[in-house]
Amino acid sequence: MNVIKYFFLVLILTFLSACDKNADKKVDVAKIESNTELIRFDQKFYTSAPEDLDQLKSEFKYLFPESNPDSVWIAKMKDEDELFLYKSVQEVFGDFREEKEALTDLFKHVKYYYPKFKEPKVITILTLVDYNHKVVYADSLLFISLDVYLGKEHEVYQDYPNYIKQNFTREHLLVDVAEQIALPILRPSETNSYISRIIQEGKKMHLIEAFLPETPKAEIMGYSDEQYQWAVISESDIWKYFIQNEMLYSNDPVLSDRFITEAPFSKFYLEVDRDSPGRIGVWFGWQIVNAYVKNNDPSLQEMIITDNEEIFKRSRYKPKKK
Repeated sequence: MNVIKYFFLVLILTFLSACDKNADKKVDVAKIESNTELIRFDQKFYTSAPEDLDQLKSEFKYLFPESNPDSVWIAKMKDEDELFLYKSVQEVFGDFREEKEALTDLFKHVKYYYPKFKEPKVITILTLVDYNHKVVYADSLLFISLDVYLGKEHEVYQDYPNYIKQNFTREHLLVDVAEQIALPILRPSETNSYISRIIQEGKKMHLIEAFLPETPKAEIMGYSDEQYQWAVISESDIWKYFIQNEMLYSNDPVLSDRFITEAPFSKFYLEVDRDSPGRIGVWFGWQIVNAYVKNNDPSLQEMIITDNEEIFKRSRYKPKKK
């Protein structure tokens, strides 16, 4: 592919990505009722005085382990670093009104596909940037750590690797919530082949896409537009690499580290590694599930319960050379 042709292909694909709002996933949720209960625990805690602690502990018992003495909580109320985080959260999110509306819309979409879904009580907290627990969904409660969504360029994150902080953004908060809601819906995979593992991830991505039809695919994937277009342009070559190296039905656990788990790049052990985004296997699983849905027209619920390797066989997935 010559340089000029490559440039125009990237330009066109970037434009399409910018316009992409998953039009084929849109459904009418206007008549679905959803009452989102929101509690700004971060505001309650960091604007309280030590004499208010007993009341807070009574109201939010699940956030105050009995093993910690009151002195721990009083010190947190006065800690300069934590107060700076709280101030930063207030500057970014304000009254959280836009996010509350977006969460309500998300819950409506989940109810559209799963009518028995009961929207959880949403509780915003600070966790000192515990990015491994950005969102915790525990059936009736949904905890969101707002200090992990201040924007990837925020000074608090200056020492974090780029691939970790890339999605520390206000825009990605909703994707993380949708992912946590999607996880309990998925059934464990019956096989451990590489193709089964990436299709399991693809099912999750397809669910998130259905729950967030207004969100661009790159944001759902957690990629920048450039990273997403790299995947699109490289699709045929990477798929050929998987096949030639007999990876699809391999049970090698290392393949998950190379192509599924969070990483600065995918590990082909080639010069191309430095240009690739991490988790490229997840992206391929998503494409295979989309191909299966397109060619078989199952309901969302039917797709979820279909065996992963059966999805691959019936997907007729075959990337075209870009």
